[in-house]
Amino acid sequence: MNLFENFLKNSELLFAASVPLLWGFGFTFTKVGLNEFPPLFLMGLRFSMASLVLIWFVPIPRNQLKQIFWISFVGSTLRYGMTYTGLSMIDASLAIIIMQLGAPFSVLLAAILFKDRPGIQSILGMLICFAGIILISGQPSSISQLWAILLTAAGAMMWALGQVMVKRLENSPSGFALTAWIGFFSGPQTILGSFIFEENQLESLAQASWIGWGVILYGSFIMTVLGYGIWYHVLSRNPVSKVMPVMLLLPVFTIASSMLFLGEQPSLMNFIGAAVVIGGVSLIVLTKDSKLTS
Repeated sequence: MNLFENFLKNSELLFAASVPLLWGFGFTFTKVGLNEFPPLFLMGLRFSMASLVLIWFVPIPRNQLKQIFWISFVGSTLRYGMTYTGLSMIDASLAIIIMQLGAPFSVLLAAILFKDRPGIQSILGMLICFAGIILISGQPSSISQLWAILLTAAGAMMWALGQVMVKRLENSPSGFALTAWIGFFSGPQTILGSFIFEENQLESLAQASWIGWGVILYGSFIMTVLGYGIWYHVLSRNPVSKVMPVMLLLPVFTIASSMLFLGEQPSLMNFIGAAVVIGGVSLIVLTKDSKLTS
């Protein structure tokens, strides 16, 4: 029985490892889609389509709808609005490195909200992460992109806050139910935000190519339905410390796919900065002295 339980746990972690692959390639494909759709509008279409497919097959979490509304607003609408607006202005390989700040931000939020005192390893990991980002953003080629870098970093902060809010849900819905209802709220939120802050939405729909629609379909069904369904399912059944390390693969898959499909050529300093940031994230997610990862 113990062997069978261990097999199930290990298979779940292998299952979780497919998520950074799906998201990494999807992040690169989204960069292509941003050539055809405004960022908020693209996210609104993605989440609306995903929720319309899922919502008929999952129960309504009636006692948690208010909490899920705010999770969707913070962890989805604000997060993706900031992240993909930033992505529209910088390379995918650079954006995904900045998004790794979600790990140190999670530790900081745990210290502020839950009074969890980070250990030496977590503090060191945070300092290394921030040093890596400073190393990258301090390059002459990055200074002109500072606004986009700050937006993407703010998106990482919103992601960290959203994950904290998800973990605080009591009797959390299933992964697919949570994905469906977050999308149910965040789809209209981002579309409304698009019509407030962006333009040319209808023109982009009329002129979209099969590539643009392919990006929306991939984002809706592969990244959102499948990816988030797996992620929330595994996250609800396992300690964060066992699951989060697989996210170290996300920048690897994203950088590789951006070089393969977009022809991006990150500079040597970007690779060095990426290694520094990933090293810092590794210290954080593999630490045993932080309650965040217990």
